[in-house]
Amino acid sequence: MRIPFELPPEDRASSPYTGYTRAHWEAVADGLLAAAWRWSTPGRALLDLPGRPSRSGVRSDGLEGFARTFLAAGFRVAGAGGEDPHGWVGRYAEGLASGTRSPGRDDTESWPLILDHDVQGQPMVESASVALGLRLTAPWLWKHLDAGVQDRVEEWLRGSLRHVPAPNNWYLFPYTVAGFLESVGRGDAGTAAVRQRALELMEGWYRGEGWYADGDGRAFDHYNGWALHLYPVLDAHLGGDAALLARYGDRLREHLAGFGLMFGADGAPMHFGRSLAYRFAASAAVGLGSLTGHTPLTPGASRRLVSGSLRHFLDRGALTDDGLLSLGWYGPNDATLQTYSGPASPYWASKAFVSLLAPAGHPLWTATEEAAPVEEGDRVLALASPGLLVQATREDGIVRLHNHGSDHVRPHEAESADGDDPHYGRQAYSTRTGPTATGNIADNHLSVEVGGRRSVRRRIHPLGAGHGDGWGWAASWHRPVFVGGPPMVPGLRVESVTVVRGPYELRVHRVVGAPAGARLTHTGWATGPLEPLVSALHGLHGWSPEPETVRAPQGTAYVPWAELPRLVGEADGTSVHVSLAALTGAPGPGPLAEAVTRVVADTDGVEVVWAKDGACTRVSFDPVRVTHGRS
Repeated sequence: MRIPFELPPEDRASSPYTGYTRAHWEAVADGLLAAAWRWSTPGRALLDLPGRPSRSGVRSDGLEGFARTFLAAGFRVAGAGGEDPHGWVGRYAEGLASGTRSPGRDDTESWPLILDHDVQGQPMVESASVALGLRLTAPWLWKHLDAGVQDRVEEWLRGSLRHVPAPNNWYLFPYTVAGFLESVGRGDAGTAAVRQRALELMEGWYRGEGWYADGDGRAFDHYNGWALHLYPVLDAHLGGDAALLARYGDRLREHLAGFGLMFGADGAPMHFGRSLAYRFAASAAVGLGSLTGHTPLTPGASRRLVSGSLRHFLDRGALTDDGLLSLGWYGPNDATLQTYSGPASPYWASKAFVSLLAPAGHPLWTATEEAAPVEEGDRVLALASPGLLVQATREDGIVRLHNHGSDHVRPHEAESADGDDPHYGRQAYSTRTGPTATGNIADNHLSVEVGGRRSVRRRIHPLGAGHGDGWGWAASWHRPVFVGGPPMVPGLRVESVTVVRGPYELRVHRVVGAPAGARLTHTGWATGPLEPLVSALHGLHGWSPEPETVRAPQGTAYVPWAELPRLVGEADGTSVHVSLAALTGAPGPGPLAEAVTRVVADTDGVEVVWAKDGACTRVSFDPVRVTHGRS
């Protein structure tokens, strides 16, 4: 795909995998900023990018354009030691003065007021980007603002301290605002209180292995890297707070030990969770870890990941012809979006430019690029705390994520099927496929059909996870819920276990409490008919042996039209269903029926013997336990 601005020549000596250097990052930042600034208001307070408005309205979207691009400009200018050849600082200084002159007024420039998250909350999100941009550029922008403008900017920012954030990572927005105010000598009891509150909540949300829940529930996704790690670690780094940096930096290091494996050989991050229009922001935690030294990755591997992710999207049409980031994944894609997504939302991708805070002489830029973790060999990693199982295969460069612990159901919410979210409810995700859209046949999903109504998976209850040499497993249970009619069947539950080795996924489901006449369906990976991918699914027990092929006309974020394999079975009371699945690069691993030589299954457990080496996998229930080794 053509990139609508000029980039430096590739450097394959320093960057043998991507060709990108620090100069490429600066050029991309400048190109994105130049394209966005064509849409500024006369007073430069709002960037009204073209496109469908978010639920917050056009004025909030304009503030979003200003704030999120300011974040990119802040990293760009601060990383260059104040050098600003394109005059970005002056533009944002004008916009700050115009936007804060009469906040809340319905004119051409004024910023909306910051109110509670359920009233007018989006400006609170943007206040963090404004504050961080100001903190990064303080020597060249804030210190040269008129005192009256400084006071007005402070007053507007303090709206985030006085109002209620959403009950999740939003508490880090006033935290970041307070950090800026304290850094310029404007701290007080109010700034101290919001910072203390955010850190207290972070302790409750931290679940181990470097993973935070995004609030009091079990939402584990990219917000770990681009919010829950980014804000406190960067704040401690900028403020020189060694104690906080050690505390939160150690968690970042542990997070990257697993998260670093979640990028494909083509540079793609995992297509999982919400706000995927932020795209290469997924690499922010990798760059931050290298910047602060809190990472298990070498500088060369870190640059391979961050530059690979950036180039992945630039090469695949993430930019419109006029250089704007579109609302989608590669090109525009409505199924990837949320109602809060507006034309400027994708510019949270600016967080990836935290890598530019590493100066030109930093090892992140001077070391030669090294292989990404997926390129080093087949890997299996079980993350018991978030309930995730990562499966990476070197030959095709694909990374798969088997989800047995992350949902998007808040603790106070009922498990309504109407709230089904394809980006959390499916059992598996990858760096090469996206979930099918709501209304299409769901991929990687077991559905119980009662009275012709299909179930969905909402709240996920982890049952354990573990890994050994070249294999791993994760398990969970859920209560099937239905759209229309009775929302659930009393006593009905599905216990699911995934065991992976090499390219294979052994999928075991025990259905408990199914009413007579219940029908089951189970689907595999959704792919496009022209993609060089193989999606295979084979029934081993309790299913029709060979799948039927069904269609998803709305496609995925990767293809406009998709198809997927589906198995069919029956359930009555308690039953066990075993299948083998695979998503691989073409030509694939061969017939799945030949991958195992023996399957024994009953309601107590399953035993599978593998053809390759005679190894035996045993899955037992009550409680769930998985072993794997020579039979």
